[in-house]
Amino acid sequence: MNEMSDIFSTPVAQLGASTFTLGQLLLAGGVLLFVLMAALVTGLWRAARARAVAAAEAAQHAREAEARMAELTRAQAELQGRMGSIAEVFGSRQAELTKALSDRLDGMSSRLGQSITEQTKSTHENLAKLQERLAVIDTAQNNIQSLAGQVVQLQQILSNKQTRGAFGQSRMEAIIADGLPHSAYEFQATLSNGSRPDCVVKMPNDAPSLVIDAKFPLEAWNAIRAASEGEGGSPEARKAAESAFRRDVEVHIKAIAEKYLLTGETQDTAFMFVPSESIFAEIHENFENLIQRAHRARVVIVSPSLLMLSIQVIQAVLKDARMREQAHLIQAEVVRLMEDVGRLDDRVRKLQTHFMQANKDIDMILTSTDKVTKRGAKIEALELGAGEAEKSGASDNRLAPKKSDGEGDPGGGQLRLRVVDE
Repeated sequence: MNEMSDIFSTPVAQLGASTFTLGQLLLAGGVLLFVLMAALVTGLWRAARARAVAAAEAAQHAREAEARMAELTRAQAELQGRMGSIAEVFGSRQAELTKALSDRLDGMSSRLGQSITEQTKSTHENLAKLQERLAVIDTAQNNIQSLAGQVVQLQQILSNKQTRGAFGQSRMEAIIADGLPHSAYEFQATLSNGSRPDCVVKMPNDAPSLVIDAKFPLEAWNAIRAASEGEGGSPEARKAAESAFRRDVEVHIKAIAEKYLLTGETQDTAFMFVPSESIFAEIHENFENLIQRAHRARVVIVSPSLLMLSIQVIQAVLKDARMREQAHLIQAEVVRLMEDVGRLDDRVRKLQTHFMQANKDIDMILTSTDKVTKRGAKIEALELGAGEAEKSGASDNRLAPKKSDGEGDPGGGQLRLRVVDE
């Protein structure tokens, strides 16, 4: 024991001024070992606790991961269902869209085909109309060509003096025959001096007749045209032709005034008919002295349009004369009409009196019916009772008829009247 004590008390180390024995060193080593063991146990406990916490956290994470996986699986299933429904909807919509597109394409194709058919038909119709119009144009062109030939023939015809006179005569006769009745004019009539004018228009009310002459000197006019349009024409030739034309017209005006203006038989004015409007305009423009000479001789130069206007004025005068002749008949008819109107007025007044009397009778009937209605209402408002039956409390309120011989209700029924005020 002492040896052990000595051994433990033997100094084994010295650190500076301090001396350490074996026992101290062993004690320090034991303490150090205990501390190390405590630290090791503490570290192992902490590590085990950390592993337990980590395991718990791992388990928690594993559970959360499983829950998340389950949620993801459920979401995936829902997503797959939704994707399936969306695919079905898209499929149905695509089928509907395809059907609608095919229907629209079919309708558009049918409309396009119909439109093309109508357009083709319209084109054919337009082409047919165009062909018809071209045919009409061809016909018109042929007519124009034939008319040109007729104009050439007319020019050839008018180159003769007699044919030119017949042409003017025919134009004048056509205008007069279109505007006047047959009894109002006479062609180639013979006057008292033996002359025969081209036309005599009979005026109303035994007035003198109007003489129309159609023998216009066209030879001198054609000479003026030839001098103006010919290649060798010159101002001197035109002046000479104009002088000849002026002389011929003055001679013709003088002949008309001497032969056709007869006092008491014809009008104080005669017509000289020019068968062309262009010639008439040329005379008024370049031969004013001829117009003045004709006015002084009481001869009026007329063109086809002026002759037509004059014939219309004469026609209006004839109508007015006929109306004046029939005025007494119209007045007699108006007198008879006024007599009929007077009789109609008397009959209407009598009918009005009858209507007024009928309205008065109807008002009186309405007054009587009103009185009857009011009295009926008063009678309807009366109450009938059975006298004694009311005292005995009988329930039957009907009236028993009262006999003249005394027989009847043994209770002596009475008729009671009571006016009820409304």
